[in-house]
Amino acid sequence: MNDVAARAAAGRRALAGRCRRVTESGWFGGLAFAVILANAGLLGVETYSGLDARWHDVLKTAEHVFLLFFTVEIVLRGLAHADRPRHFFRDPWNLFDLAVVLFAVLPIARENATVLRLLRLARVLRAARFLPQLRVITVAIAKSLPGTISFLLVGTLMLYVYAMVGWVFFADDDPEHFGSIGRAVLTLFLLMTLDGLGDTVRAGLEISRWSIIYFASYVLLASFVLVNLLVGVVITSLDEAKEADRQNASLQPGGEDGDARLLRERISAARSALDDLEAELTRLHR
Repeated sequence: MNDVAARAAAGRRALAGRCRRVTESGWFGGLAFAVILANAGLLGVETYSGLDARWHDVLKTAEHVFLLFFTVEIVLRGLAHADRPRHFFRDPWNLFDLAVVLFAVLPIARENATVLRLLRLARVLRAARFLPQLRVITVAIAKSLPGTISFLLVGTLMLYVYAMVGWVFFADDDPEHFGSIGRAVLTLFLLMTLDGLGDTVRAGLEISRWSIIYFASYVLLASFVLVNLLVGVVITSLDEAKEADRQNASLQPGGEDGDARLLRERISAARSALDDLEAELTRLHR
């Protein structure tokens, strides 16, 4: 029994090694990236009804070929982790790729053209996997979400308070901009981008000279303070994403220095030798 288990473990390691050499090679990543770009181009071509009608069968065949390639790709990536399956599911990109492929073959997606187009469009996002800088930015955006949510809560609270104040003071004289809480929120949201600031301030000054304090304080807080806080959150997340990417790269076989790679090879050889000794010991006890 131990002999069989040792042989199975050795077989999994050998299979994982062969598949890992393929998936981590430069030509494989380049091919996958080229297919992703071709898939994006195919989606664009299908938006032209004339071309879609004329080349319908060809486009359908190309779509099946793309789906077959992405299926083979995710299978190879899974087999590359045959000796450590849990590591495959620890990578968010692997989970994303697996979800895109699996959902594309489900009946609910094949029968719904809109869902299928969205899934095919999601494949374009996989280009981030093969572009290090784009991958870092994508991770940074994900890391900045908690801080962004806090920013949105603070911004929404400030927007509501200023909208209510604007409605109290300007609703009667400027109903077009502050006639209701909804109009006031819309007006202030546009002012956050400095759109129409001059016209709104002039209209406020015609009502009262003190309105300049209201608009100046809002623009200062909304357009400068809060926006700079958001930029700070994104920059911090970008630094964290770069550091995480460097750490992940150092853990990959291709990103290790010579000593670390040699040590990994020696550990692998030692494991193989122990498996052989265990199998030999099992045979001797029979």
